[in-house]
Amino acid sequence: MPQFTLLLLASVAGNYLVGERIALAADVAAQAQKPRQKRWLILGVLANLALLSYFKYANFFVDNLNAALGQTWELAEVVLPIGISFFTFTQIAYLVDTAQKGVRERNWVHYGLFVTYFPHLIAGPVLHHAQMMPQFRQSATYRFNAGNFTAGVAIFALGLLKKIVLADGISPYADPIFHAADAGSIMSMQEAWLGALAYTFQLYFDFSGYSDMAIGLSWMFNVRLPFNFNSPYRATNISDFWRRWHMSLSQFLRDYLYIAMGGNRHGMVRRYVNLMLTMVLGGLWHGASWSFAVWGFLHGLYLAVNHAFRALCGERLCQQLAASRVWTLLAWLLTMLSVVLAWVVFRAETLSGAVRLWQSMLGMGSHAAPHVLLWNAGLNLPTGLMWCTGLGVMAFLAPNSNLFGIKLLDLCQSYPSLRVVLLGAGAAAVLLLLLVNATRTSVSAFIYFNF
Repeated sequence: MPQFTLLLLASVAGNYLVGERIALAADVAAQAQKPRQKRWLILGVLANLALLSYFKYANFFVDNLNAALGQTWELAEVVLPIGISFFTFTQIAYLVDTAQKGVRERNWVHYGLFVTYFPHLIAGPVLHHAQMMPQFRQSATYRFNAGNFTAGVAIFALGLLKKIVLADGISPYADPIFHAADAGSIMSMQEAWLGALAYTFQLYFDFSGYSDMAIGLSWMFNVRLPFNFNSPYRATNISDFWRRWHMSLSQFLRDYLYIAMGGNRHGMVRRYVNLMLTMVLGGLWHGASWSFAVWGFLHGLYLAVNHAFRALCGERLCQQLAASRVWTLLAWLLTMLSVVLAWVVFRAETLSGAVRLWQSMLGMGSHAAPHVLLWNAGLNLPTGLMWCTGLGVMAFLAPNSNLFGIKLLDLCQSYPSLRVVLLGAGAAAVLLLLLVNATRTSVSAFIYFNF
């Protein structure tokens, strides 16, 4: 919508001006300027949060207020502007870094480019000034580079393959199961696990595909985006998972929320409270729903248990356990089980639907007719299990696309003859995949566009 473009431009202009005021107050040596700097920072952060809260949580707040008070107040439906979560967090980080780290940006064109840079704007990563502005200042960034362009096309094609073939290919085995659970249907244990695993891999390859496409697009423009996805399903504990999944959001929540609330500096109890609050708020960042809050709570609980276990065992015993292959396998299995169970409430549209699916996964829906939901959707269990097995092997064992991309970039820079073959193959793959997607009757949107 055109008005959302104006909203983005107004947000960029407002944050640039506030950043200028923060920088001006910080550059004045007088101690009396410190309160002014803090006031501008608070004003800027609150304005960003107010904007995000209105568009993302206004209807949610009114609906819950009506439910609690028995009222029927109505608010015109607020449409969520695409990308608002990412450009808001990017600018909050900029304001905080301006006040605390001495970040300065005098060129308003470069600042506008930093915020609105389109490969990251829709679904991340959350960017920092120090990651991008030095690149925008280099004249080489604005000159065509055949090696960067070729490698970018190849990685873009890889990301598109993940999305259109893998993520969209497994989605028919997730959607009917979750829709049925939200509608109150009982399902068999096999169907419930298939639905949960199918969504687990759908989300993985959907987000991994977008991350690769964003990086590939940026390479075509001689820009390096930070990696945002690093084989998270190989993690052997939940802390490791969050260092690999949506890495820029994890770092933002750690640096600008968890540490700002005190981190682990005020004792064990406060540390766990901070962890729980950080993850619940991180869950709500994904959407205005109690399901997202519960998902965040679960991950906060996972992190608290993980930290408590490490504190109980001590560093030496933890190192000995990590050296054991059997322990590593068990730790990986426990981590994956925890992640899969949490994805259920993340995907379900209602809490009752998530509980119903959890019950079926535990065998409490075993009296349901076997595989009737799959049958009604024109699907079958063996094919779904084959899909999950194949995608699982790719997620757990295939080469990391970040490392593959770096190697490919080096090859394209070193061997000009390789560029012609790779560029032709990459462009052909992109066109073929777009053709496949265009012939489908269903809509193929990236999941993180909703957040």
